[in-house]
Amino acid sequence: MLTDLDPYRVASEPFYRAAGDEIALFTHAYAHRLPVVLKGPTGCGKTRFIEHMAWKLNRPLITVACNEDMTASDLIGRYLLDAQGTTWHDGPLTTAVRNGAICYLDEVVEARQDTTVVIHPLTDARRVLPLDKRGELVHAHPDFQLVVSYNPGYQSRSKDLKPSTRQRFVAMQFDYPDEEIESAIVAQEGQVPHDLARQLVKLAHHTRSLKERGLDEGVSTRLLIYTATLIRAGVTPRASCEATITQALTDDPDMTQTLRHLIDAQFA
Repeated sequence: MLTDLDPYRVASEPFYRAAGDEIALFTHAYAHRLPVVLKGPTGCGKTRFIEHMAWKLNRPLITVACNEDMTASDLIGRYLLDAQGTTWHDGPLTTAVRNGAICYLDEVVEARQDTTVVIHPLTDARRVLPLDKRGELVHAHPDFQLVVSYNPGYQSRSKDLKPSTRQRFVAMQFDYPDEEIESAIVAQEGQVPHDLARQLVKLAHHTRSLKERGLDEGVSTRLLIYTATLIRAGVTPRASCEATITQALTDDPDMTQTLRHLIDAQFA
């Protein structure tokens, strides 16, 4: 079954600054079609990384944002009624398997465990996807690769990868870049001067030190880029930080006040 995958191709190079050897490691994993799991906090660049690698490897990228209501049929496909009667429609995972795309399951732990079990036969030597409703066994295209991601900071017993799933993947740990690299990213993506980008990154480091002391997560690189974008548009630094940092991170009055003090100190 041929499918037009042009809409899934990354047309231009996404900006990405490597923080280590992640590009080389992923390239080797793809060369051997090993499944990969990306672990790291929200907004640290996991999705941008996989977009960059899909562009670099010239492979279509099919992304699925996982959620707790997602069923196995949402991944593999289902029968639907149309003008010709009942017709099978491949889901995003099946489309990737048949046609040799990279399938990226973002925040995979948000999906129900009985849903993620369907990926198991794709992550070992079999590289097959059973479609029980069709009585079909789909053998993965030679170029197919499975990539999943999750945020270990939000793990709980009910939302964790089962050991039988974890041990099927090459694991790559991501974190926020060091100060110099993160400043360069914020300056580039937010199109602001490096001095302003450095101020925002310093502020981010202060908020990240509050993790587990009132905040679930500190400011992500993504939020810093949002802040820089608003400042570049003419919004004052304090108002920009209020909207993209203070109000985005917490509803707690005391923590809100703490964040405002940090912002005032940085932009005094």
